[in-house]
Amino acid sequence: MLAAEPADAEVKPLAAVQAPAAAARTSTKKTIAKKQERRRTGAAQPNVERRRGERRGPLRPPQLTSSRARIDGKSWERAFRLGDGALVLVLALIVGPLSLHGGLFGASVGAVLPYALGAGVLLWALKLAGAYRFEGRESLARHLVRLAAAFVPAAAVVAFLVRRPPFSAAGAAQLYLWLGLSFSAVYLAHLLWRRLVGRWRAEGRLTRNLVVVGATRNAERLIEALIRTREASVLGVFDDRLSRSPREVMGVPVLGDTKSLTDNRLIPYVDRIVVTVPSSAQGRVRQLMERLRVLPNPVCLFLDFEAERSGDSIDQLAKSQLAPLAGEPPDEARSFWKRVQDLTLGSLALALASPLMLGLALAIRLESPGPVLFRQRRHGFNNEEIVVWKFRTMRHDPGDDGRARQVTACDDRVTRMGRLIRRNSLDELPQLINVLKGEMSLVGPRPHAIGMKTGEVESARLVAEYAHRHRLKPGVTGWAAIQGSRGPVDTPEAVRRRVELDVQYIERQSFWLDLYILAMTVPCLLGDKVAVR
Repeated sequence: MLAAEPADAEVKPLAAVQAPAAAARTSTKKTIAKKQERRRTGAAQPNVERRRGERRGPLRPPQLTSSRARIDGKSWERAFRLGDGALVLVLALIVGPLSLHGGLFGASVGAVLPYALGAGVLLWALKLAGAYRFEGRESLARHLVRLAAAFVPAAAVVAFLVRRPPFSAAGAAQLYLWLGLSFSAVYLAHLLWRRLVGRWRAEGRLTRNLVVVGATRNAERLIEALIRTREASVLGVFDDRLSRSPREVMGVPVLGDTKSLTDNRLIPYVDRIVVTVPSSAQGRVRQLMERLRVLPNPVCLFLDFEAERSGDSIDQLAKSQLAPLAGEPPDEARSFWKRVQDLTLGSLALALASPLMLGLALAIRLESPGPVLFRQRRHGFNNEEIVVWKFRTMRHDPGDDGRARQVTACDDRVTRMGRLIRRNSLDELPQLINVLKGEMSLVGPRPHAIGMKTGEVESARLVAEYAHRHRLKPGVTGWAAIQGSRGPVDTPEAVRRRVELDVQYIERQSFWLDLYILAMTVPCLLGDKVAVR
């Protein structure tokens, strides 16, 4: 009995300790669950949300979209007009045979003329009525009025022409039926266009993002005009004289000095940097340009002459008050056709290369343990970080991402199968997926690993204009590749040569130059026995 007492005495303190510990664990689990639920639903503490809102400003979009994903509004306006024209034409081909002997193509010119003139006047009136503006503040009812107004002149032309031979009452009725069906079809199409544009606007894909350098009166004028028109977003203001600058300019927060801008996470989302210091302060402008030259983004100077107009849009401001200083904003038409080229040729190349890619994947898997594909974070357009895919050609080492040590001749990390693949650059084939996703292009500067080193020095520090090669999407092949600058850049001279060739391509880029580079890539790779790959 006496021996049993200590045992009971030991049990009681242990239970007493376990109960609070279990309660604490339960409380911790509940707290974690609440935090996870708050993250899942997007809820936040009121004071945190208020602080974030104060630093966002009135012009910052709810969702940031990288500048490479920006949509050219003018190109899509043309696409919408073509869509409306196709609808009107299809309905004419359906309704026309009901009243015309032989259909539209077999009828006389006089019988077809009302359809042709009616369609032409309608498409012209739709553009004139502003039916393709899709302004964010315009109500659906007002847009419907625009569409109805565009159909009035088309109906008047048709009504005038059907009074003349060879039209009968039945033929006139068919023409009016065609107009009615066209109105219904175009109206439904514009509901779809409007919904699509609304989604793009909410995602920030239609509105260009600006960063302002200089908390000055010019910055106030620019931001005030953009608050009025909402045709561009200002993500923030930076000022090299931070100690003298205000906390915000017209509600847009001052986020730091120019040095903090060069390393800011906003850079991939910025379409243009606007310097708003007085243009008369030439020394300060030169100093700012020297600091900003390391960025890939176009830089403009806001000219401070008094020419404020109430209706200025960002395009008008760009033409009248924004003078380019460094870089050029991308040509939207050229970017559109380059994307069409990437999607068309990239899809074809991926389809043709799929059997070869499956064979390579099997061979890599059988030769050595590890994943078939190797992924690495590299610089994309405007310094955006992208994940680039390649076939694995080295022995699997989770701790080596290839940045600190570039590939060398007789590299002991490369497998036997890897040497064969690298010799013909077949390891780059998975990057066709990056092309179709829009992260890369078929032709462009080759993407370098983030933090890549040449010797013991980071490659980006060897050339001041290094980031200029990021003014276009990186490519699977490029001008530098067919000029002999392939493989690792293991000397400062090689880095300078690569950047020089990349900048040359960016300045000369065209649809036909890209086709030439694609045509020259295969013979250049097969005939090169020198470059380390």
